[in-house]
Amino acid sequence: MKLITGNSNLPLAREIAAYLEIPLTDALVRRFADEEIFVEIQENVRGEDVFVLQSTGFPANDNLMEMLIIIDALKRSSARRITAVIPYMGYARQDRKPGPRTPISAKLVANLITVAGADRVLSVDLHAGQIQGFFDIPTDNLYAAPVMSADINARFKGKNLMVVSPDVGGVVRARQLAKRLDNAPLAIVDKRRERAGESEVMNIIGDVEGRFCILIDDIVDSAGTLCNAAAALREAGAEDVVAYVTHGVLSGGAVARVEGSALRELVITDSIGNHESIRPKDGKSGRIRHLPIAPLLGEAIKRIADETSVSSLFD
Repeated sequence: MKLITGNSNLPLAREIAAYLEIPLTDALVRRFADEEIFVEIQENVRGEDVFVLQSTGFPANDNLMEMLIIIDALKRSSARRITAVIPYMGYARQDRKPGPRTPISAKLVANLITVAGADRVLSVDLHAGQIQGFFDIPTDNLYAAPVMSADINARFKGKNLMVVSPDVGGVVRARQLAKRLDNAPLAIVDKRRERAGESEVMNIIGDVEGRFCILIDDIVDSAGTLCNAAAALREAGAEDVVAYVTHGVLSGGAVARVEGSALRELVITDSIGNHESIRPKDGKSGRIRHLPIAPLLGEAIKRIADETSVSSLFD
């Protein structure tokens, strides 16, 4: 087995390599003066089972091209099997046509990865489960819920917990986490904009009075919806609000928005390499914390290489 990484999330790649107790494959990934990407694998990979570690977060297009070119280089170097390990899959939110004359970009990205030469895909909390069907190769979608539930039990055991979905579309995800928390009760934030140009109205479905609320979502981008949901929960009488989100995109002023919100804490996994952007400034304690997923990904990689069950990780 060989592990090779692009430049999108080197800290996570090193942690996965440390978990598996194997070194990262020596590879040169650099850019020409016009920003063209050049890849050279500097070890023999003929007949090897190779795992390419690369999230496709910001800059999404650069990171995606890096991964495609690495896969092509491996294919032309006679690697036996190539697995694209994509902790965060960019373009996953474009999984359907929201209107006429619009693309389904997630399907296009799936085609690119397949045509480049990947034999298998491994990802974490895809934005929509049906994206697995966009690939014509085996796809494993891992869930961060076991990692999150273990952290919640370690930190907030004994609290009057309630799991909250920030929108109707995330109810299935929230229910899965609630089951892992001894069947904690469930609430939903119903977000509506009555007229164009008017502010959103947050209606809470469920009684959150005196509850310690756990907001759960797969992606936090601008953090506007998450912060508004936290404020609505506090206004409805929640004791406190903590958010657990798998992928911390955190674009624009998201970090500042979280720091000034009603959230006690935002916990994100390290699926996206944005450690610097959330580091507390001037020695002050930040409200954003990383939850490591290297053991989860490392164990899944090990099981794929050994041809053993991946789904049993979530039993």
